[in-house]
Amino acid sequence: MQKEPIAFIINPKSGRRKRLYLIDRIRLYLDLKRYQPSFHFTEYAGHGREIVQRLLAEGVNYFVAVGGDGTVNEVGSALVHTHATMGILPTGSGNGLARHLGIPVALSLAVAIINRRRTVAIDAGTLQSKWFFCTTGIGFDAQIGHKFSQKKKRGFLSYLNTVVYEYQTYRSRKYTFQIDGKEYTRRAFLITIANAGQYGNNAFIAPRASITDGLFDVCILKPFPIFKSLIISLSLFSKSIERTNYLEVIRGRSVTFNEPRKKYIFHFDGEPMKFKTHIQIDLHHKALNVMIGRKKNF
Repeated sequence: MQKEPIAFIINPKSGRRKRLYLIDRIRLYLDLKRYQPSFHFTEYAGHGREIVQRLLAEGVNYFVAVGGDGTVNEVGSALVHTHATMGILPTGSGNGLARHLGIPVALSLAVAIINRRRTVAIDAGTLQSKWFFCTTGIGFDAQIGHKFSQKKKRGFLSYLNTVVYEYQTYRSRKYTFQIDGKEYTRRAFLITIANAGQYGNNAFIAPRASITDGLFDVCILKPFPIFKSLIISLSLFSKSIERTNYLEVIRGRSVTFNEPRKKYIFHFDGEPMKFKTHIQIDLHHKALNVMIGRKKNF
């Protein structure tokens, strides 16, 4: 049987010794009778996308993003609307797409999914020209993404500290936007356009979102009193945010923000970006082939 070339795109977090250890562990669990692996370490932002594009031209059909949501976004962005398939070995702090697809963080179990090669075509979104696979949004979550990107220390505790600090001074604002051409005006704490159900770390803003149904869940979290903040936070992790009466969900394929003279901070899969005036967000149905876990419904 001819072996399939498979490229592991790895976001390095440490020195050469640990990189070699990671490669050895992947080789240990990978079905080497089926795959011929190659390993590629990214060196700067956007490098993962460049590597994938080069290997695609060389005929590689299987790619694995080894890293966090940023690495997954880079690899996935290069593979949308192609015949190729992406797997994920989640090593980041949030791992939003991996968790939604039922991919565990344990390396041996995640590699087992690569070996099984169960594949589904998932939806993807564009924020202007930027691809995203989990969520994009404006408001408090985008503010957190912006502040967290400036931190030297990563990880869940650092993220939680950022949330607590920023919450003390953050104020909700009024937004005017269109969903599939229909205009809405809402005062909101945040507006999240969800393709997948969660931000990461199993914090679910859209518990009923499907990543294959051809629709966004536009989640509008209304302003809430400070004494409700703990309940709101806990409801994200218990998949019960819709039961708080503070979340409105509108489903659609296209979302537009167009307020003259306004500056926006959005995030896409957690990465912050500033825009001016017109913002266009569109869904692309079944745009990316991914390897999935045992989870049945997407």
